[in-house]
Amino acid sequence: MQDLWDISPPISPRSPVFPGDTPYSQRWNATIGPGCPVNVSEITMSPHVGAHADAPLHYDASGASVGVLGLVPFLGPCRVIHAIHARPLITCDDLLPFLVDAPPRILVRTCKKADTEDWRDDFAAFAPDTIRFLAERGTLLIGLDTPSIDPADSKTLDSHQAILHYDMRVLENLVLDHVPPGDYELIALPLALVEADASPVRAILRSLPINY
Repeated sequence: MQDLWDISPPISPRSPVFPGDTPYSQRWNATIGPGCPVNVSEITMSPHVGAHADAPLHYDASGASVGVLGLVPFLGPCRVIHAIHARPLITCDDLLPFLVDAPPRILVRTCKKADTEDWRDDFAAFAPDTIRFLAERGTLLIGLDTPSIDPADSKTLDSHQAILHYDMRVLENLVLDHVPPGDYELIALPLALVEADASPVRAILRSLPINY
């Protein structure tokens, strides 16, 4: 039997968002009662709330929307690397000792405890040179346990521009608190939102088969 890790934060009105972004909210359009057999809700939220996949459209005006992205990068073997003291940027030196024979998906834990209810702008992000280094070794997807691969105050989004250049995919706002370092199967499929700049994902990790 394979072990399973849920690496998605809970989604609620308490979920933190970038200042000015749309938080999660929900209302009931129908409730069970006389003449109504079902509950039906309406949800409003930014697609960047909680664990999510960015699309190129998020950082390139002519980029692809999330609904047309191929799914291969979001499904398959990955490596979880602990770089808890990587601040403010994850560098090549933080990852290099852990990349021997690494699969093409890299998730980085930077927090002792992921912030799932409070907004903080001092989170760890990726150095653009690190993304270039990973892309040159064949990495298809990167992910981390903070809101962005760029610093909160960045206006140039250099790391997002790097993944655009190398056609890499990204997962943000993961929760890796209880995941030991090592190799897993990643399953984090975005929704087919044909015009959206991002999509929520229910990201999980499974232990790899012994014969992998």
